[in-house]
Amino acid sequence: MKLSDFDFDLPESLIATRPAKPRSSARLLVATPETIADARALDLPQFLNPGDRLVLNDTKVIPARLSGIRHRETGQGPVEARIEATLLEPQADGGWRALLKPLRKVAEGEEIRFSDDLSATVQSKDEGAAILAFNLNGEDFDAALAEAGAMPLPPYIAAKRPADARDREDYQTIWAKRSGAVAAPTASLHFDEALMAALAERGVEISFVTLHVGAGTFLPVKVEDVTTHKMHAEWGEVSERAASEMNATRAAGGRIIPVGTTALRLIESAAAEDGTMAAWQGETDIFIYPGYAFRIADALMTNFHLPKSTLMMLVSALMGPERVRQIYAHAIEKEYRFFSYGDASLLLPGG
Repeated sequence: MKLSDFDFDLPESLIATRPAKPRSSARLLVATPETIADARALDLPQFLNPGDRLVLNDTKVIPARLSGIRHRETGQGPVEARIEATLLEPQADGGWRALLKPLRKVAEGEEIRFSDDLSATVQSKDEGAAILAFNLNGEDFDAALAEAGAMPLPPYIAAKRPADARDREDYQTIWAKRSGAVAAPTASLHFDEALMAALAERGVEISFVTLHVGAGTFLPVKVEDVTTHKMHAEWGEVSERAASEMNATRAAGGRIIPVGTTALRLIESAAAEDGTMAAWQGETDIFIYPGYAFRIADALMTNFHLPKSTLMMLVSALMGPERVRQIYAHAIEKEYRFFSYGDASLLLPGG
């Protein structure tokens, strides 16, 4: 399986830099093995059955992008310079792994001041990143970060415009609860109160799980033999309640439909081989590509993904590589909007 098998040409004009307003007005491509329909996110309930269960990721994106001044004492006096930081993941000791620009000029022990209230000391450097020890923790840290930080927009949006105040709402799901993600579960950005009400009226059930999406979700695949690619690890949790709800839905004949590849990867990590769910917590680096046997996910709602990405491999595993090529050709022809702020697809491998 070659990396080039998952490539396609995408007109740059189809890369969305702002989301649809209202959220549920975004377009929705609905695909089965035989058919493709063009709809809107608000139409989602009509493609689902009463008793189906959507699995939603309740992670909350933190304003992980920071700009500050690094400070170091030298024999010639203090040295100060501008530095940019992007928080990647929390460490067990309370520190944060972070990308720093420029990293090579930063020394261990340096202080970086991001605001009057928030600063950090560089503890160590490794593998292109640094470990930062902040001066605050808990709610104090959250409040200072909310004041000083910006939303960590994906590189393909950040290259076109800086994050602004609108992104604090736009790049967050309406049910975001558990802080820790540095990227949004973007398929869920299409849900608003109107869509949630329509789903409830249809009799579609909802379960919440947590996967803290890491910046590694944007890392390119660099190996030509995709089966040798190693995924980044992300922390997730399936509660006992969510596991019980999914088991009950399966027992009653309903479908389990994760919203977003993050929710899908989490529940596939947690499920037993026969699809039975139990409470689960830990890190997952599951890599799903064609040939994978799905344990619990019956379908998937997701956005349109980058060429040559692991997410293209995941949807190809679900629908088949040739069918995905047909779906994406249709999306491009019909000018669907791509990537994090773009439109959505509902992939139904069982028809």
